[in-house]
Amino acid sequence: MRRVFLVTLTSLTLQISAWADGINLVNRFGSISISSAGVVSQGSQLRQFNGIVPGKGHSLGSVSFSTGPLLSGSIFTGGVFSAVGSMFRVLGRGNGGQPKGVIFSGMFVGPSAWTLVGQKGQGLTFQLTGTISGQLFNGRTVTGTTMQMFHTTQAQLGKGIVHILSGNTHVAATPEPGTMSLLGLGLLGIATLVRRRSPRQKTP
Repeated sequence: MRRVFLVTLTSLTLQISAWADGINLVNRFGSISISSAGVVSQGSQLRQFNGIVPGKGHSLGSVSFSTGPLLSGSIFTGGVFSAVGSMFRVLGRGNGGQPKGVIFSGMFVGPSAWTLVGQKGQGLTFQLTGTISGQLFNGRTVTGTTMQMFHTTQAQLGKGIVHILSGNTHVAATPEPGTMSLLGLGLLGIATLVRRRSPRQKTP
C-alpha cells in the first residue's frame, strides 16, 4: 500500500512540475520614452532570472517593451494604453546559467494600466501593469503579467522622459488538458489511500 502511495505521489509531483514551465524576472534601471503614442523601453537591465542573480556590476541581459497608443486618461495623471503594436522581449547573456539569446518574445494582451501611485513635490512614481503572452526560449507558449515601476518629475514627464525603478514579470505555460486529468486522478488516488489508512471510529 505504501509503495502505491509513493508511486501516486511521485506521478502527481511530476505533473505539477509541468506547470512550472515558466520564468520569473526582475529588471532594473534604464529609461523609457512616453507619449500619447505609447510607452517605449529600449533595454532595462535583467537583474534576476528564476533566482539567478548577476555578479556586482553585471547584468544577465535586457528587458525591452513597448505598448500601443494611449486609449484613455493622461500620461500625467494615469490612463490606459492599447496593446496594438506592442512588444515585450527578454534577451539573456548566458553568463549565469540563464539562456543566451532570446529568453522570451511576445506582446501585451489587452490594455495596460498606467497608474500614478505616488507624488512628493515634483517627484512622481508611476506603475505600468499588463498581461503579456508569447514564446519562451524552449518554444513553449506562455502567458503572464508584468509590473513596471517608474520615477520621473513633472518637467521630465513633460519631455516624455521616465526612469525605470524596477520591474517584476512572471510567465508560465498553461496546463494542457491531459495534465489536468492526470492531476485530478493523482489527487483522487491519494485521497482514497488516505481514507483507507485512516482508523475507523468506533461506534459508542
